[in-house]
Amino acid sequence: MDTLQFHTQILSLSDKLFRMAKSILRSEDAARDAVQDLNMKLWEKRVALDKVENIHAFTMRSMRNLCLDTIKQTKDIDELPPDAEYVELNPHQQVEQKDMADRVRKMIDNLPELQRTIIRMRDVEGMEMGEIAFVTSLSENAVSVNLSRARQKIREQILEEQTKVEKNIWKS
Repeated sequence: MDTLQFHTQILSLSDKLFRMAKSILRSEDAARDAVQDLNMKLWEKRVALDKVENIHAFTMRSMRNLCLDTIKQTKDIDELPPDAEYVELNPHQQVEQKDMADRVRKMIDNLPELQRTIIRMRDVEGMEMGEIAFVTSLSENAVSVNLSRARQKIREQILEEQTKVEKNIWKS
């Protein structure tokens, strides 16, 4: 793999890799470091990359593994306050939208690591089930089951919150 191929096939994935790393490591700085570390490792092994069939899935899997190794090595990971922005809404709608996004993000953050990673890869990154299966070393069926369970947990938590709010409204 030459410099141009490396740039178009590997470095073009940096944004996706960063988002994945940030979702696993929960730190912007750690995610940037992880992307840089992975790019350096892949550059050093660029000759062997010619043999890889699906470079996108291989790179995403490598990032996940690197992040999991980082977590194993360091137990103290900084929490970042999540930011959600939505344009062209009135101020009230913006507050509601941001509040809902924050709550859902916290719900996703509280999922087990595998479910959190799968739901982000599928619903945020838009990755295909086969790619997610390759990245996570699971069967497509296992990915589907974990994704379904993660979505169900989020759905149940949202409904539970809405029920509490409705009860409080009717008590007033």
